[in-house]
Amino acid sequence: MPLEPLELYRDPHHACLMFSDLIEEDGQAVQANQFLIVDGDTGAIIDPGGNLAFNELFMGMSRYFPPHRLSYLLASHADPDIIASLDRWLSSTRAPLVISRVWERFAPHFAKLGKTENRIIGVPDGGGLLPLGRHELLLLPAHFMHSEGNFHFYDPVSRILFTGDLGVSMTSGAEARVPVTTLAPHVARMEAFHRRYMVSNKVLRLWTRMARQLDIAMLAPQHGAPIMGRQAITDFFDWLDGLECGTDLFDERSYQIPTARIDPVAH
Repeated sequence: MPLEPLELYRDPHHACLMFSDLIEEDGQAVQANQFLIVDGDTGAIIDPGGNLAFNELFMGMSRYFPPHRLSYLLASHADPDIIASLDRWLSSTRAPLVISRVWERFAPHFAKLGKTENRIIGVPDGGGLLPLGRHELLLLPAHFMHSEGNFHFYDPVSRILFTGDLGVSMTSGAEARVPVTTLAPHVARMEAFHRRYMVSNKVLRLWTRMARQLDIAMLAPQHGAPIMGRQAITDFFDWLDGLECGTDLFDERSYQIPTARIDPVAH
């Protein structure tokens, strides 16, 4: 039985909720967070997830906001754990999908023929301001972290930056509900993922230069625990600035004709 969503922020007109444990933790699928932002009588889902999460998320969010009034389905990128449930959301709501223009013609592969017609808002590489209720969400460029077309979503009311696959940690759904306020003990849960999934240190440094200009109270990634508080967030940016990852770590040894046999029986 899933736990109640974690309330990341609430005031009389605005709320941000995180669902962290909607996928059965049997080791077959990675833990994933889904987020609901409500501003007055409008709302948006961030990274709604795959089919494994759809039923629980749809029913769970219905206790806080009616799905038929959703304004957007926001997708940081086009991985299956982000939008594999797209067909079901398009059937159950009137909300359009907001996604990078890079993925605008790939996303329809997640839906039945014609389902996405006039239902996709393609975001240009530079990002932009997206109206939500009385406010606007800032769609921040985050390309190659890890996807070619990638965006993060900054909510200026809650001061939460929803970071997709940046800041990810390998945890259970229950552990993901405990925000990280001291970074150093948390690095071990992030390091291997970031070294493989982020494309290069150059891109990380370009991104941190941009992100440091925002007033951020919390970083909320799509997997694992949020990072909260000025010091932990500053330490995270500093860690990224010094992290070798992706193409920094690859050389000719990574591109060899393979000789190892793959056993089709062993798992």
